[in-house]
Amino acid sequence: MYAIVEINGQQFKAEAGKKLFVQHIQDAEAQQTVEFERVLLVDNEGAITVGAPVVEGAKVVAEVVSPLVKGEKVLVFHKKRRKGYRKLNGHRQQFTELTIKEVIA
Repeated sequence: MYAIVEINGQQFKAEAGKKLFVQHIQDAEAQQTVEFERVLLVDNEGAITVGAPVVEGAKVVAEVVSPLVKGEKVLVFHKKRRKGYRKLNGHRQQFTELTIKEVIA
């Protein structure tokens, strides 16, 4: 059984036992249980239920493993040729690591 769930504006495939890295959740604490009710699709052993826009009564229960995980560093380099202009910026995106406990449909 799996579900397509919307978390912080992004869609993820959620199955029991799967780990997800989602955009940083502000109020999350380690070992906290969170529920997501914006379930867009549920596949229960081949029986697919598509929501319009969400499936009624369905939710995904997850546990926060780590409230703040930093992603890989992304370098942003700007240059204008023959002008002596060079600028280098770095950025590390912040994520929250979740473990899916169960999908309730």
